Amino acid sequence: MAATAVCAGCSNRPVQGVLVPTNQQVEGTARVPILVATTRKRATDDPGQMYGGERSDALSYAAITVSIPPDRKPGSIQWPAALPGDPKRDFVTVSAEHIDHRSFASSIAETARRTGHPRVLIFVHGFNNRFDDSVYRFAQIVHDSKAEAVPILFTWPSRGTVELKSYTYDRESANYSRDALEDLIDQLASYPHIKEIHLLAHSMGSHVTLEALRGRSMRLARTRGPDKVKQAMLVAPDIDVDVFRATIKRMGPNRPKMLLFASRDDGALSLSKEIWGGVARIGEVGASEPYRTEFERERIAVYDLSGLKNSASNAHSRAFDDISDVMELVRQRNMQQAPQVARSGPRTTPTQQQTETASLRN
Repeated sequence: MAATAVCAGCSNRPVQGVLVPTNQQVEGTARVPILVATTRKRATDDPGQMYGGERSDALSYAAITVSIPPDRKPGSIQWPAALPGDPKRDFVTVSAEHIDHRSFASSIAETARRTGHPRVLIFVHGFNNRFDDSVYRFAQIVHDSKAEAVPILFTWPSRGTVELKSYTYDRESANYSRDALEDLIDQLASYPHIKEIHLLAHSMGSHVTLEALRGRSMRLARTRGPDKVKQAMLVAPDIDVDVFRATIKRMGPNRPKMLLFASRDDGALSLSKEIWGGVARIGEVGASEPYRTEFERERIAVYDLSGLKNSASNAHSRAFDDISDVMELVRQRNMQQAPQVARSGPRTTPTQQQTETASLRN
C-alpha cells in the first residue's frame, strides 16, 4: 500500500512501444524536442522503451521529439489507449534515437543558437518512473510552461513498478546516479554558449539533485569561481527533513537559489515518512511552521501548494498538474518582492527576476 501511494509515475498507458516513432502529421499539434542524459541501460526487449530500469556504468544520450495534441487541459498527459496513438488527441512520439556525446553537445549548441535561449533546464524525475513516463511528463512541463530553455531530461534507473522493493531499489539508484548528474552539470557549465543552468526535480529526484549540488558547492567553495547553476526547483521532495537541513548548511553560500514546492496534504510523502522511520519529509512539512520561516531565512523560497485543488490531481504531482496556478504563485511572489529589491539595492537583475517568475517555465 505504501509503495503504491508513493507512486509518482503511475498512469494508464500502453506497457510497450510508446516511444516507437509515428509519421502521422496533424495540424495544430505542438512538437517538443527533448535531449536525454541517462544512467539507465538500454532496453533489449522493447524497441519502444529505449531504456529500462537497470543501471549503466556510464552516461548515455538520446534525442526525442514528442507531439502534443491541441485543445487539451494544461497539466494533463493524454496517453494513447492503443498504439500508435492519434496525434489529434494523444501524446505521440515523432522521433527517438540514441546519440553519442558529440551529437548531444552539438544539439545543445544548435538549440541555444536557434532559439536564442542561452540556458538549459534539467528535469530529474522521481520514484516509479519508466523511461517513457519521464519523457512524456517532461514534454508536458516544457510545453505547458512555455519553457525558454534547452530542455534536458536526466533520467536515472527507476524500475517503474509499485512494489516496496522497487522503492528501495529506486532510492539506491538515485544515490548511484548523483555523480553522473554532477558530471552532467559540469559538462553543461563548460559550454560557452550556455550562460545559465536551472534544475527542476520531483520527489525522489530531489534527493539526487541536492546531492549533486552539494558536491558542486563544496568544490566551488575551494575555487571561489562563479557558477552557472542559478536555481534549483524542488517539487514534493522526498527528503528527510534533518538531512535537508544538514545538506543546506554544508552547501553554505555557494549554492544556487532554491524554490521549494510543498503540500501539507501529500499522502505519498506521509507514507514515505512511515517507511523511513517516522521522520518528516520536506515536501510535506516544508510549508508549515517552524520549517517555512527557517527555510526562508536560508534564502529558500517556499511555496505552499496545499490550496491548489482546482483539478483532480494527486497532491504529489500537483505542481505539474496545476502548472498554470503554480506559475501564477511564483509571479505574484516576485511582484511583491520587486519593491523591496528596489529599496535595498540591485540584488537581482531584471533577467533574473524574469527567470524566477517563470520557475516552471525555465
